[in-house]
Amino acid sequence: MRVVIVGGGFAGYHAAKSLRERTGEDVEVVILNPTDYFLYLPLLPEVAAGIIDPRRVTVSLPQTLPGVRLVLGTASAVDLDGRAVVYTDPEDREHRLGYDRLVLATGSVNKLLPIPGVAEHAHGFRGVSEALYLRDHITRQIELAAATDDPAERNARCTFVVVGAGYTGTEVAAQGPGFTAALARRHPELAGQPIRWLLLDLADRVLPELDHRLGRAADKVLRDRRVEVLMKTSIDSADAQGVTLTSGESVPSRTLVWCVGVRPDPLVADLGLPTTQGRLRVTEQLTVPGRTELFACGDAAAVPDLTRPGECTAMTAQHAQRQGQLAGRNVAASLGLGRVGTYRHHDLGFVVDLGAHAAAANPLHIPLSGRVAKVVTRGYHLLAMPGNRVRTAVDWTLDALIGRQTVQLGLVRSGAVPLDTDSPPAPGTRSE
Repeated sequence: MRVVIVGGGFAGYHAAKSLRERTGEDVEVVILNPTDYFLYLPLLPEVAAGIIDPRRVTVSLPQTLPGVRLVLGTASAVDLDGRAVVYTDPEDREHRLGYDRLVLATGSVNKLLPIPGVAEHAHGFRGVSEALYLRDHITRQIELAAATDDPAERNARCTFVVVGAGYTGTEVAAQGPGFTAALARRHPELAGQPIRWLLLDLADRVLPELDHRLGRAADKVLRDRRVEVLMKTSIDSADAQGVTLTSGESVPSRTLVWCVGVRPDPLVADLGLPTTQGRLRVTEQLTVPGRTELFACGDAAAVPDLTRPGECTAMTAQHAQRQGQLAGRNVAASLGLGRVGTYRHHDLGFVVDLGAHAAAANPLHIPLSGRVAKVVTRGYHLLAMPGNRVRTAVDWTLDALIGRQTVQLGLVRSGAVPLDTDSPPAPGTRSE
């Protein structure tokens, strides 16, 4: 008996862990994933800002999921009638992987909008490659700004535009000024040089998903760090020289960070099964109607929200983790091991790290900000991470005591970095 889990993110990882705990050696649990690690996405902004090592957010699948077989590859299709997943391995060879039960936990990819120049010139923020590339890119801009005598070029290289004031965009914009200030201190040529960070969103406030008080707290932190918070504003176009805002203003810049949101992995739409906003329709037990062998969870699944009749659960890590745990339980139940459960989410609140000594959090719906929120936020992350906790805590301590390392790693734009996940990088795409 073989159970294949497609995806090793929050949903897939916890589905594999939950299933393995409930089954014996007669059930083979296989996780198909492009990498050999689970990525703890919430700490990526700290990787991009040079606070923690990228290995801290990458948790080994073989090490932390004993008894689960790892298959490296990217799923390209699912043969529902033949009960097989078609995938491509890291060396571009195609394979078929048969299954008796299948859990689709393919997650999500960057959401693109039809704005000229975004796919070619914006930086996404969904993986380690993107975070490391952005860190190198920002470091390079400061160093190139220090090397030029042209005031216009220097100003453009010292201007950083972030689009999207949700969790990720707000955290990137909040971490940014501290990072660029640390870089600039190493270059006397930049003494007195203004470094601009802009945060744009069409929403009317920062962190629209959270309580108004948390949004206001985050907004104050951003403005205190001189981030230009422009709500009800986005971009009309982008090119190698900068962006044009919806207000008509032209902003010379070499850095555009795209944190607008995500969409379900395109594999879901290719299944030919009913979807809701690109997510596979499932029952409250996470099964696909008419396909008792097929389960889905996380961002790939439109899971009914029993606390809000008629709506689906949001695409968040908190939902993905808990749905993954239930998917593992229900797959085991379908094999005669245990009882089927129903997904009912109880919101425990959210945390947003704003760098330095600031954060915004609402654990158990109690709004917090400042140092207290920072302690709660970091404590939450350490508890939620399935590994690397001590190393992460050490990195935080070292950052507080001796500061961050600020060097380029020599990374260049690669196939893992382009914002448009449906097509290869455009010829001539800039790498600075």
